[in-house]
Amino acid sequence: MKRLRILGSGTSTGVPEIGCTCEVCTSKDPRDKRLRASVLLETGDARILIDCGPDFREQMLPLSFGKIDGVLITHEHYDHVGGLDDLRPFCKFGEIPIYAETYTADRLRTRMPYCFVEQTYPGVPRIPLREIEVGHPFFINQTEIIPLRVMHGRLPILGYRIGNVAYITDMLTMPDDSYEQLADLDVLVMNALRPALHPTHQNLVQALDTAKRISAKETYFIHMSHHMGLHADAVNELPLHVHLSFDGLEIF
Repeated sequence: MKRLRILGSGTSTGVPEIGCTCEVCTSKDPRDKRLRASVLLETGDARILIDCGPDFREQMLPLSFGKIDGVLITHEHYDHVGGLDDLRPFCKFGEIPIYAETYTADRLRTRMPYCFVEQTYPGVPRIPLREIEVGHPFFINQTEIIPLRVMHGRLPILGYRIGNVAYITDMLTMPDDSYEQLADLDVLVMNALRPALHPTHQNLVQALDTAKRISAKETYFIHMSHHMGLHADAVNELPLHVHLSFDGLEIF
């Protein structure tokens, strides 16, 4: 892998949360400002976006303008797909395939029909849907992608393994087969919502247990709410080789 950039490390409301005056939401530390969760992975062969939430435009403005070779979608929730229309400028470089499993692809077609009809009008983003299946590897250019199953509460969603890197968000549990697919990782990027329990996301203790079981060389938590506490304090509570990510963090 060449570079992995954390575009957004926050949960669905982002941090600061609108209307909140807690110490995290009013913090001056830029590491406490969290846009909705997404990453940009450069493999040397492909530039791959994982999820495209409503903050995508803001996340990409500071970066160099270049081709995106594909977008991997974890699931249909708005904080993970709300920025797809903002891919339009990047279509100057060519089509940008969107990879999702059938359940999610069907809902994207319903939600954004103007993007996925056969006869589109000028200006519509050229983002053809490519349906994928758990456990069936596919390629973006020469980069192999392995979709794996994770559970967002009772909703089946996707995580992804790309070489020695894996990306998992919004997970509460994961089947044993997926753990097997995550052996021998260098980097795991994974959700940890907050210290308290949540019905559909891992809390901090659950995320630490999962990280220990997977045993990646380095683990970076994402999809964090303001309840995680100040970044400067929370990082001191983590074991060696486990980190809180922050927006703009570059790994590798």
